[in-house]
Amino acid sequence: MKILFLLSPEKPYRIFQLLILRMLQFSLVLLIISCNPKGDIENDTNLPNMIVIIADDLGWNDVGYHGSEIHTPVIDRMAQDGFELDRFYVHSVCSPTRAALLTGRPPSRYGILSPLGDEKVLPDGTLTIAELLRQKGYDTAISGKWHLGTVLDARPMNYGFNSSYGYLRGQIDPYTHLYKNGNKTWHRNDKLVDEVGHATDLITDEAIRFIEKPREKGSPFFLYVAYSVPHYPLEEPAKWVNEYEESIENESRRLFAASVTHMDYSIGLILSSLEKSGIEENTIVLFISDNGGQESWHSKTQYNGKFKGNDVLGDNRPLRDWKTSLYDGALRVPAILNWKGKLSGHKTISEAINVTDLYPTLAYLAGADISEELNIEGINFWSSLNGESLPTDRVMYWRMNNGMAIKRGDWKLIHYGKTPDKGTDELYNISQDPNEIENIAAENEDILLRLRKELKQQYSLDNPVLAKEIQ
Repeated sequence: MKILFLLSPEKPYRIFQLLILRMLQFSLVLLIISCNPKGDIENDTNLPNMIVIIADDLGWNDVGYHGSEIHTPVIDRMAQDGFELDRFYVHSVCSPTRAALLTGRPPSRYGILSPLGDEKVLPDGTLTIAELLRQKGYDTAISGKWHLGTVLDARPMNYGFNSSYGYLRGQIDPYTHLYKNGNKTWHRNDKLVDEVGHATDLITDEAIRFIEKPREKGSPFFLYVAYSVPHYPLEEPAKWVNEYEESIENESRRLFAASVTHMDYSIGLILSSLEKSGIEENTIVLFISDNGGQESWHSKTQYNGKFKGNDVLGDNRPLRDWKTSLYDGALRVPAILNWKGKLSGHKTISEAINVTDLYPTLAYLAGADISEELNIEGINFWSSLNGESLPTDRVMYWRMNNGMAIKRGDWKLIHYGKTPDKGTDELYNISQDPNEIENIAAENEDILLRLRKELKQQYSLDNPVLAKEIQ
């Protein structure tokens, strides 16, 4: 008490005021950081777990939060509690999207223009995002579809995965796990195996095993969960199909919906596993589709004629066209980012994001440096979650066997032809015409010429030796 009076009767009160002020300032800083994804990451030394979940052929209007008749309560809750990536672009078919995700580069740089067969296409030593994270101390695993080569040295464990499980080709029978020509493709740790069960359940069970396996405290993991649905052929347990007996008249669409709801339930099991393991708040979960929905499917020979054709499958409305095209119905897909420990509340991100952007973004979150020699062409989009704008003039590039497209800002050029010099062009302003209804190439020759020049530049970066049709 004597000390206080020596400082004068007013000093104690003044010191108390300053103390309260400093506490308020400190609290405000903490609040700002908690609302700022960029600031939070830069000051966090605890590396986050990462899970990328990818559906196969899920269309824009095949999720509940986009107004679909299909029940997706788990995915809807992810959207409500997390960040909707509203303009997320992939490639028009499966293998190219998966290559872009893993490499951070347009798949045409490796000659991947279409769904792959057995051959190896990604070069030896390709530093995938899985390998980069593994070098950073992450445990890495894939559960589900690979579709980037089936020969021994083209399998997942050659590209950064500590463990692998699922199937190597596309289009498997959900129960026999055989490819459409009858070949075996189901594997564990890159070795073919026979197992009993529905592919959706087996892929989910493996993902949960990986999440819950014993690890040292603070040891992070990267998990890539690649579902087989709702890609044809479809066969679902009755409980999932019966859910739509009254609401969906078309038998094929009903089966498609059942496969989506089955997957949605399974994603819920994965999220529950995170909560059970006490790591929910330190785990980033990203959900996307590999491309837009497919309109229909019919074959009397594939799978020995076992499956009835599908006259109705996906729904990409209001976006234009279907899987395999260069319109946004094939390229723009549902995408959600969750991180309960860092990102709270619903937010819609309207910035255009490309699947190649996942590589540098996940690397940033893991604190991993990316060498310039890798020529990564994706960009780190993390700042956009905090309201910052991404470069408005960034280029997105797509190439298929008989066509290619480029998007720069609001403008999108679609070119039909094997090379940029021969063929026909369509031009769309995506901001004014998001459903690509009106081709305005004739009225905008100056913009068309600029985009053609950019298209030629992108085409010149592709490997001319590797680029070929692969069936």
